[in-house]
Amino acid sequence: MLAETLLPNGWLHYLLGGLFIGAGTVVIYATTGITAGASTFLESTLSYVSKRSRFQQFRFTSTRDWRVVFTLGIVLGGAIYGLTVGEFGWTTEVQGWRLLFGGVLVGVGTRLGKGCTSGHGVCGVGSLSETSLLNVATFVGIAIGTAQVVMALGVTP
Repeated sequence: MLAETLLPNGWLHYLLGGLFIGAGTVVIYATTGITAGASTFLESTLSYVSKRSRFQQFRFTSTRDWRVVFTLGIVLGGAIYGLTVGEFGWTTEVQGWRLLFGGVLVGVGTRLGKGCTSGHGVCGVGSLSETSLLNVATFVGIAIGTAQVVMALGVTP
């Protein structure tokens, strides 16, 4: 019964998605030697247009092409799924200002945590990085605590 509550649409597409994410991570690492991650996307993309030394670091300029393709693949993959399955568009009742505020907090956290939740969770944990294991434990703990506080305050979408 818990599985039906947590996964009302079944589990197969979650499994397939996880397998594709894992396979993509392995392919990127095996072919480039670079750990996949989207949090560096903005900085590496800014290296195309900004001459500031911060954005002209080798780690940004040398990886910007595949990072653009990687990030576009994430967006296009979601769009293709939505168009073929028929589930496309907003699926939340959360107000736009809350989404924007949450996005800003995620961006700040990404910089403070030296990577995004998916990068640490998929790539870092998969490579047994101690930093990533600690970061993921922190993300999960704070997420659980935040959800409990929000629920106790009676906040709804």
